[in-house]
Amino acid sequence: MDFSIPDRIRQIAGTLRPFVDEELVPLEPPWCGRCGRPSPIDVDRCRDCPPTPITSARSAFAYRGPARAAVHRLKFSGWRGVGEALASALAALGPPPADAVTWVPLARRRRAERGFDQARVLARALARELDLPAAAFVRRTKATAPQARRTREERLESMADAFAYIPGKPAPARLLLVDDVLTTGATASACAGALLEAGAREIHLLTACRSFTDRPPGPRGSRRP
Repeated sequence: MDFSIPDRIRQIAGTLRPFVDEELVPLEPPWCGRCGRPSPIDVDRCRDCPPTPITSARSAFAYRGPARAAVHRLKFSGWRGVGEALASALAALGPPPADAVTWVPLARRRRAERGFDQARVLARALARELDLPAAAFVRRTKATAPQARRTREERLESMADAFAYIPGKPAPARLLLVDDVLTTGATASACAGALLEAGAREIHLLTACRSFTDRPPGPRGSRRP
């Protein structure tokens, strides 16, 4: 699988300046070939790879500073222009071939509180960029408590049976699964499991940002900002 970070993603990061105070810095190689976590050298897999229902994962930016602010503008203030720019950054990642784009759905109550689903906004904007159909193939079956302070194991346990496929809506074989932030991958993995039951065979996760418990190392002999 050939992912790349062309100069275009840096140009797109500049378009977010009206929404945040600083320019966003994209994640880039060397990194983990499966999940895109930055690394001193290129590796095939790493300790932070999301669970196996996910075929691969990539994120455009680290979830801190201006990137965190941009996601919050979309997530809590409904600034759709941020969603369009972040989706363009996801397209610039060079995602693998796919048959459709889908998203990790919010629980019904949370969607009602916000008035929209930020992952759906990103997914539909990305689908337009890639000229692919966008559709929901799974639904959220239970609301879960905030995951921020939970361990990886606790997150995986809490997300068990949190999604189910929608009867009568078979999923195509190759899917791009979109969400706003990747942390442990527990939520996306649970969603991917339901997508497998719906008929998908490859599920490539794309998120606007990646949250790290530590600061990922840069290439050997350098420091990441």
